[in-house]
Amino acid sequence: MSMFNNPPHKGGVRGGLFAVDLGATSGRTILGSIASGKLQQRELTRFPNPIIQTGGHYFWDIYALYQEIIRGLRIVAKEGIELQSIGIDTWGVDFVCVGRDGGILRNPYCYRDPHTNGMMEEYFRLIPKERVYEKTGIQFMNFNSLFQLFAMRQHDDSALVAADKILFIPDALTYMLTGEAVCEYTILSTSQMLDPRTKRIDHELINVIELEESQFGRYVNPSEVVGTLTPEVQKLTGLGAIPVVAVAGHDTGAAVAAVPASNERFAYLSCGTWSLLGIETRDAIINKQSYTYNFTNEGGIEGTTRFLKNICGMWLLERCRQEWTDAPSDINQVNADAMEAAPFRSLINPDDPRFANPVSMVQAIKDYCRETHQPIPEDYRQMARCIFESLALRYRQVLGYLKELAPFPIERLHVIGGGSRNIYLMQMTANSIGIPVLTGPVEGTAIGNIMLQAKAAGLVSDIYDMRRMIAQSIEMQTYLPQDKATWDNAYEQFTNLLTT
Repeated sequence: MSMFNNPPHKGGVRGGLFAVDLGATSGRTILGSIASGKLQQRELTRFPNPIIQTGGHYFWDIYALYQEIIRGLRIVAKEGIELQSIGIDTWGVDFVCVGRDGGILRNPYCYRDPHTNGMMEEYFRLIPKERVYEKTGIQFMNFNSLFQLFAMRQHDDSALVAADKILFIPDALTYMLTGEAVCEYTILSTSQMLDPRTKRIDHELINVIELEESQFGRYVNPSEVVGTLTPEVQKLTGLGAIPVVAVAGHDTGAAVAAVPASNERFAYLSCGTWSLLGIETRDAIINKQSYTYNFTNEGGIEGTTRFLKNICGMWLLERCRQEWTDAPSDINQVNADAMEAAPFRSLINPDDPRFANPVSMVQAIKDYCRETHQPIPEDYRQMARCIFESLALRYRQVLGYLKELAPFPIERLHVIGGGSRNIYLMQMTANSIGIPVLTGPVEGTAIGNIMLQAKAAGLVSDIYDMRRMIAQSIEMQTYLPQDKATWDNAYEQFTNLLTT
């Protein structure tokens, strides 16, 4: 018997779909519904998700995030909204340790914590780097879950020592709501522990950290119902036994699910704190080229693979804005003001390690320009323009790699996420990559979350049905390439910079 209360009926509203969308700087709760074949959504709450620094480490506050979910659910109850289901998506790789008594052992480490520095190299002494990639097809980043867990074991971390279960962030929050310990496929795929062929955790990779597959909970896939709200949560919120659905727990997986593409011949760019540029394929792409270019194969919905590369994104601008004293508070004005600066005056490699989490992003960019013998940005306009142009050129470089590896021609780039609002960056991107750029939905992650709940409820049938409905529900903007010669010269300047 279905856990959903009401049978679907064509074209009608079937109860609210409550999406929790948590990013690495902020979070939201959104109420979605489907009426007359179109998606409708309303933001209920928005809240910060700050990194907590204490005791020489960086943490997330899992209890504060849980409390924000409860706050959003209380609004639903107070307004008398009939709720159909709940789904949670978050950033990847981070996790919570749970003890044998079911209690959370400590707030989870943030992936920007320095305890993983040097741990990849130490791990490769046990299992060679090439073998790790052949097993997982995941881009090497020192904060991947595999290396976080290895660092904790090396440091004799008390939470890991006592852990009975290890739950990724969306699964941990689902556990707090339902009491069910699960391991959702798309979020697991970010960990560098998943074999994309078997779609299970690779035993050899975790055995050297003295971990067992059973510690990660039962496997679930997107659109699978995990359980219902516990009596405790029902009492806290005033709601009943609402089903909680395992959507694409990784926010990029949810965002890619929302790409309104009509066929496979596209690349996507999820443009936010991170820029994630890739394609959607049926099978993982694991070969010498993908290893050399350090591409990742992450789980998508309906058995697809998200073949992509992580690029440092609007994190650069977000950190600079925290330091600027002369810049307007309105981000749209900052973007417009950047166009007053001279083009291609200074460029950076957005993925240089110094930009990962510097004490001062402004100083890090200035130091990079000084060391590469370029003019140093003198104000926020020049610095913002430097960031935008550098990102657009980095997108061109990575898209070039994708074209070499893709099993189909790439005819257009779909951009989703908050960065798609920056009309100047979007035009720069089209100019740089030389193919049309289509933007929307801006709230791709939340929409993907909602639509995967809709699929669980039987309101849509498959990924193509989802994407058709999304395309009918949003407005998209198209940017066509311009100034080819200028951008070709700029790309040569950019690539020369990376080889110096």
